[in-house]
Amino acid sequence: MAKTSAKKKAPNKRDAGRKAKAGSPSGADPRRVRKILAGLDKAHPAAVCELHHENAFQLLVATILSAQCTDARVNKVTPGLFAKYPSPKHFAHADSAELEQDIRSTGFFRNKAKSIIGASRRIEEEFGGRVPRTMDEILTLPGVARKTANVVLGTAYGIASGVVVDTHVQRLARRLDLTKQDDPKKIEQDLMKALPQERWILFSHQLIWHGRRVCQARRPKCADCVLEKVCASRDKTYSSG
Repeated sequence: MAKTSAKKKAPNKRDAGRKAKAGSPSGADPRRVRKILAGLDKAHPAAVCELHHENAFQLLVATILSAQCTDARVNKVTPGLFAKYPSPKHFAHADSAELEQDIRSTGFFRNKAKSIIGASRRIEEEFGGRVPRTMDEILTLPGVARKTANVVLGTAYGIASGVVVDTHVQRLARRLDLTKQDDPKKIEQDLMKALPQERWILFSHQLIWHGRRVCQARRPKCADCVLEKVCASRDKTYSSG
């Protein structure tokens, strides 16, 4: 008796699409991402890093100080700090107790002083007094993780090695459904997949600006938000006050 061949089931395009997007945030559709980027361009075309600095090393120090501290507070501390310690060499030979007092108002001053002195010494001893320009090298500096590394590489050197994920980016990326993750490293991975690399640097600045000025943590100003139509966050607040 001849065997009857089983009829093959035609592939379901919807199922195929679901498989292709498995593990990806549902809001990372390229068309939707383009709308988000266009909205940010409209709202914050001139977004830049708000930490005042004149070179990569000053930005590195300022970024270390900005942990658990506002940029505004850091910007009040750094003018006097950089006048007193004008180079990595000066920081490398700083008295730790004295530096702690110099940066006390930024909070967590003991750990920050230790990181700044340690990073400065390594920059002097291993990198000829210059902040390294690669992710692998900059991550060897004490007190430097990917957030700080991305700030320095992107802002000071224009090198898009990743996406800065601070508290604002973390909050807004979840609100915009660009990630489902809570861990900053995993959030960065999702954003790097969703965004074109040439937008990684500007996107971070724009989202930080948007988080500070519009999409605030406790009372987002959804009525004033250019991204309101592409945002499905459950905690929307339709008030501009």
